[in-house]
Amino acid sequence: MIAQKGGRYECVDLYCQDEARFGLFTYVGKGLTARGVKPVCPFQQVFQYTYLIGAFSPITGDHFELEMPFCNSEMFQRYLEEFSRHNPKELKVMILDNGAFHLAKPLVIPDNILLKFLPPYSPELDPAEKIWWRMKRGYVDRVFQTLDQLSEYIDTAVNGLSKEEVMSICGFDYFKTAQHHWVIL
Repeated sequence: MIAQKGGRYECVDLYCQDEARFGLFTYVGKGLTARGVKPVCPFQQVFQYTYLIGAFSPITGDHFELEMPFCNSEMFQRYLEEFSRHNPKELKVMILDNGAFHLAKPLVIPDNILLKFLPPYSPELDPAEKIWWRMKRGYVDRVFQTLDQLSEYIDTAVNGLSKEEVMSICGFDYFKTAQHHWVIL
């Protein structure tokens, strides 16, 4: 057992956390067409959004996502509370960016979550970004009439994400080689 932050945990897992915005505004992708021919795709310009907050383990493939109406410190607090209840006997070491709401003073970090911050302005170091790229590829050139339809798409994408895919997408070499030498400070 691992004693950390005043509790006893059966295991430790590493998670990479990030947020993504999904909206009714059509995300237009690249297309191939003959020279001089303008490609035609469905498009709508509606400014309504929902946010997906997720944490992904490059070691075990475990993942936990919540769809939220906003992306602020209150929603992040709610996410931390729910994530804490996911495998409660696990110490979750969460790697995340320096978003202002991640650093908000009123945040109460649950005992089984340990936050480690990436250097500022380095999204390339966060494997969770690659999960959003994958999810948004299926989102290109699609028109959703309502946020409920968009939520159904997000739900399907999240439920279709296997542990093997998470490990493949997020399994940067430095995580794989370092996992046997973890020291939690």
